[in-house]
Amino acid sequence: MKKGVVVFINVVLLLLLCMPAFSQTAQQTQRSVETFIVDKFDGGSEWSWEVAASRYIADGYPKQGFFEGIPSSLKYLRGKEESDPQVLGVQVAFNRKGDNWFEIYPVKDGEPYEIPFIGTVRQIDFWVWGANYLYYLDIMVRDAEGRVHMFPVCNMLFDGWRNVAVNIPGWIRQHSRLSTGSDSMYFLGFRIRTNPDEYVDQFTVFFDQMKYTTDSLAYIFDGYELKGAEFEDGGGSSSSNSSSRASEGK
Repeated sequence: MKKGVVVFINVVLLLLLCMPAFSQTAQQTQRSVETFIVDKFDGGSEWSWEVAASRYIADGYPKQGFFEGIPSSLKYLRGKEESDPQVLGVQVAFNRKGDNWFEIYPVKDGEPYEIPFIGTVRQIDFWVWGANYLYYLDIMVRDAEGRVHMFPVCNMLFDGWRNVAVNIPGWIRQHSRLSTGSDSMYFLGFRIRTNPDEYVDQFTVFFDQMKYTTDSLAYIFDGYELKGAEFEDGGGSSSSNSSSRASEGK
């Protein structure tokens, strides 16, 4: 009988000791999975898009612009009040075959712009129009510690629209462990590379509706609002400084 009582007490004590750990785990594993649209490529974003190419780009290229169009699968998702859909188009040509490439990147106020993601991104997807060339499409991101990563998306050996997706590996640091560090991963742009043996005359590509799936609460913790607290010069708060000055005046 006494042995049973002792075992019961030990179990109760163990549960009490573990309660904070359970609470902390529950707090840290709360999730809010959401989908955010980065750009519909209708020309209405707060940033624009520019193109840069490698050394042997042909004269007059690259070319870019917005064109009327939309993947068939997206037609039924548009509201009636929305304007005529557009897509971003880019055309390039090179003077010789080889390791050629070009990049499509966002620009704001005349400077390259890094689009911040919200939360911990699980997947990025968008629509891309292929011209059946053996080229390779990558996306570029910068992690929260400043490192640039290139993720392969697909080859361009297909005709017409295709929805493509990239899963973001868990080892990518999307939030700095430092209180003064960045809370975001950033999108830098698209990069397309030519196969050394593929034709390089007048390749065309289009993009539409880029979005991502994210756990928007992944890095929010109790007291998160204090992370960006600003301290006044002198090491004290305004109220403390006021109290000190009042004491000196007496």
